[in-house]
Amino acid sequence: MVDDHGDEIYFERPRERQSVGFDAGLLREPLQVLPVQRAITLSPDATVTDAMRAMQREHRGCVLVTDDGTTRSKLIGIFTERDVLFRIVDRGRNPAAMPIGEVMTPDPDSLSVNATVAYVLNKMSVGGFRHVPVVDDDHRPACVISVRDVVTFLVDAFPREVLNLPMEPSAALSRTREGA
Repeated sequence: MVDDHGDEIYFERPRERQSVGFDAGLLREPLQVLPVQRAITLSPDATVTDAMRAMQREHRGCVLVTDDGTTRSKLIGIFTERDVLFRIVDRGRNPAAMPIGEVMTPDPDSLSVNATVAYVLNKMSVGGFRHVPVVDDDHRPACVISVRDVVTFLVDAFPREVLNLPMEPSAALSRTREGA
């Protein structure tokens, strides 16, 4: 597939669901096996409100920041739902006109499109990240991998082991999305 800029849509091809059984070889699989979506990109001049609306609209937990707000530019930052909580709400700031460039995480850790699943897990575990940007050889955003993407991959890889569990007695009491 090719997008309107002539770039190959690297992570947007359909994937077949199949049970592969427990196998450490899954960790050596390329990132393309993960069910990721194209990154939302904005410029550093976009407002926090713009970013939050884009994240809500697309059901995502972050936006990537590039100089011109497109995937044709290098990744310069990431703005996440945690930034909203800790850098804005927690400090009593008004997000209406605040540029995301003031509250983004500059120069975030990222992975190459050639990385494997093990590297994603390492970044998330060691770095404590819920979102890991994936960049091409020119450091332009290709996608973002979220914890949800990894969980979906694991459930798809082990459906029998994950989806066929018996009901736990305490589970009937926990009916909210957050489990509380």
